[in-house]
Amino acid sequence: MIEGKLYYGSRVDVWSSGVILFAMVAGYLPFEDKDTSKLYQKILSGQFQMPKHLSNDCQDILKKVMQTDPDKRLTTA
Repeated sequence: MIEGKLYYGSRVDVWSSGVILFAMVAGYLPFEDKDTSKLYQKILSGQFQMPKHLSNDCQDILKKVMQTDPDKRLTTA
């Protein structure tokens, strides 16, 4: 809850699962910075580099589950 917005339950869980999936397939976390405020900015803006070795399908699913707008994010349905 970085921005103090309402918790969207499963929508946030989908995003968190995307971060875990990213770490599993890339071998590192999508958002990293020694400066905490810069780290938060990267998370809020969805600013991360997609590894080029990932398949197009993998990149596509990561983009959809790590969408910063919960209303546009892929759902479990």
